Amino acid sequence: MPNYRAAPPSPTSHDQNDDLLIIMKRKLNALSPLSRRRPLTSICPRPIPNSYWATPLLLACEYPWTPKNPNRPKLDSLIRAGVRTFIDLTECGELLPYTNILCERATLLGIDPSTIEYNRFPIRDRSLPESVDYMYRVLDTLKDNEARGRISAVHCRGGIGRTGMVVGCWLVESGMARNGNEALCIIAKEWRTVEKCTRYPHSPETGPQFDFVYNFPPSYKSSAQVACNA
Repeated sequence: MPNYRAAPPSPTSHDQNDDLLIIMKRKLNALSPLSRRRPLTSICPRPIPNSYWATPLLLACEYPWTPKNPNRPKLDSLIRAGVRTFIDLTECGELLPYTNILCERATLLGIDPSTIEYNRFPIRDRSLPESVDYMYRVLDTLKDNEARGRISAVHCRGGIGRTGMVVGCWLVESGMARNGNEALCIIAKEWRTVEKCTRYPHSPETGPQFDFVYNFPPSYKSSAQVACNA
């Protein structure tokens, strides 16, 4: 008996949107940091309403999973946008975990689940990391993924406080921003494009989180690299 194979489905509007997103991200990644206009979402559309591109390889977003929408979770949109590394800043037990369905969703989307990576660096809500060295550990993960050309998504619960703090420190560490003040200005421009900004007008969320970014010292390795490239 012949083995019939189903014809591939015709492209849907979602598929076409995904293709457009990939094309726009390639264009964005080809630009030098200095020539990229802000917000980056004016060049590359966001995968979910409460998210923004901090860099071409880093998406900042809210918690990407809720059992209230199991058929088309936000995880799918992130994976379709090219996210392969997830950096979770929530504490254990703070929200329902999604690690058990992450590879399942990737498989359903035709993505090799072995390419998906998940990292957790818990920080208490509305609080600071336990030390600057702890933040360096988070940034080392981002640095490793950037070196491999992988797209990462960093999130906490709402994508506001802890997420904004990590993004700000990464902008300084990576050299995208000259200092913490410039990093905060970049985040402010991106945050104004996020759906929830009318309810939560600032990111990061608390004064101490703003101060942490403002005063954040890039690591020795990062400073040495900048000096070598000067």
